[in-house]
Amino acid sequence: MIVREHADKFVLIEQDNHAQVSGDIMTKWKESLFKGPAFKKSVNYAIYNHDLGWKPFDLQPFWNDEKQAPYTFVDFPSLPKIVLYKNGIDEVEKKDAYAALLCSEHYKRFLLNNTSDEAQSFVKEEEQRQERIFQSLNADKQQFKFHYSLVQLGDNLSLYICLNEPGVSKAKEHPFFKDGIPLSSDLNGFNHNTLKLRWTSENIVSISEFPFENSVEVKLKQKVLEKHAITAHGLIKCYEETPYEEISISVEPEV
Repeated sequence: MIVREHADKFVLIEQDNHAQVSGDIMTKWKESLFKGPAFKKSVNYAIYNHDLGWKPFDLQPFWNDEKQAPYTFVDFPSLPKIVLYKNGIDEVEKKDAYAALLCSEHYKRFLLNNTSDEAQSFVKEEEQRQERIFQSLNADKQQFKFHYSLVQLGDNLSLYICLNEPGVSKAKEHPFFKDGIPLSSDLNGFNHNTLKLRWTSENIVSISEFPFENSVEVKLKQKVLEKHAITAHGLIKCYEETPYEEISISVEPEV
């Protein structure tokens, strides 16, 4: 779950809804900048489903009693997180092996430095999965690095939208993004190693080096829960009974 806290309420965005935004953005990637077009459908599937494992968990969010707030994707406990990571990759692989390869790399990197037995076992198992898929598809590992960089970029662009308050000033942006979004050296067509972006209004995000065919319109689904309602009814009941709001946001080239 992605959570923004206010004095009297929480804004909650399910990880899968964040992933849908990342997919809607990255499917507009310029054709001239895409390597390995034979895998484009799989890359897009991976971007749309890179957080699929979170989907059933986020429908009934968990309460962090230490922080008196819903658990976020950052502070959610690592052991159940490993379970949902693996389940998500397994589900993606049922539909598309190359997409599962990309999702596996995405989750594996999160746990590389986690020294628990469970995390290291997960990393080892995903490395074995990746080698199996690489061999079965005879995939190009250098091209794979480019495709994975697109997954990373799509994830970060959507997180920029989800973690920041709409229309926020540069000075008050989430700390993840105050210096922009890092660009992998495996991406091509950029003059800098960081993508500069900012909110120019409550519904417009502008990007300095624009890698998309044209402006991108996305719809972000979220729920706004009042703190007093959570206290009265509990987090899960309150979440299930609160309707989704849909926010329209345009991603545009910097003018």
